[in-house]
This record gives sequence, structure tokens and C-alpha cells, in this order.
Amino acid sequence: MTEIKILAETPDTVTLRRTDFKALVAALEDAADLAAVRAHSTYEDRVGWPAARRNYLSRRKAQRLLDGESPVRVWREKRGLSQRALAAAAQISPSYLAEIETGRKPGSKNALLCIATVLEVLFEELVHPLGISPHPVVRASTRFHSPRGSKR
Repeated sequence: MTEIKILAETPDTVTLRRTDFKALVAALEDAADLAAVRAHSTYEDRVGWPAARRNYLSRRKAQRLLDGESPVRVWREKRGLSQRALAAAAQISPSYLAEIETGRKPGSKNALLCIATVLEVLFEELVHPLGISPHPVVRASTRFHSPRGSKR
């Protein structure tokens, strides 16, 4: 990275050239990526690669999560469990699990904690898989309506 030139400075702000700002953001993102890789390597070294691999998702399963499919369903299928088996192990009713998987019910925190324990995943993996909100973003209509009584 080249030397960053400060254009202006106050007690609360610093003004930089846009290229310097972008370079700082890129360096910060690179540092965060490297820290994540190091942390994951440490995890793999601690538990062993075969155990760590158990929690890797294939591209297809990751895509299912990105497409908004239930993380409970994706992880249940990855673990090779039926709905009945997971419900029994998590001590919830099969119908409640089905409602969670289909999105008809969000699932209580306690139920999701029990499910996460059985599936051997973090609670956050079921609530915000891949860092994604469990609820799809609903975009506002781009259609404009005329005020009442006006003509187009």
C-alpha cells in the first residue's frame, strides 16, 4: 500500500482521497479474511480434518441455504436424520419440526437450541446460516401511485 495522504482533519473527521479510502477498506477486508483462515486452520488442527469436514457444506447444500431453504432441513439431511428422528432426539413434536422447516413457525429459542445440539451445529447456523437473515428481504414496490383525485 502506498502512503495515505490526509486531505483535511478535524477533531472528529479525517478526509482522504477515495482511492486511499478504498485501499484501506481492501486492506481491512484482507486482514479479516486472513484472520478467519487462521482461526479455521487452528480449529482443523485442534479437532482434526475428518471431524472438521463433518461440518463442511457442499456447494449444493450451501446454495440451498443461499436460496432461503430451511437451515434445519439442510443440516438434518446432511446428518442423515429423518424428521421423526430429529424431533425425538430434540424432544419436540414432529409436526412442530415440520412447521419450523417449512417456515410456518420460526421455532422457539429453546427448540432451536435443542435442534442445534442434536445436529451438532451452532445455534447461529440455524438462525443466520452463512450470515444470512432467516427471512427473505421483501422489496417495496417500484410502482408509483398517483395521489388521490389526480390524473396521470
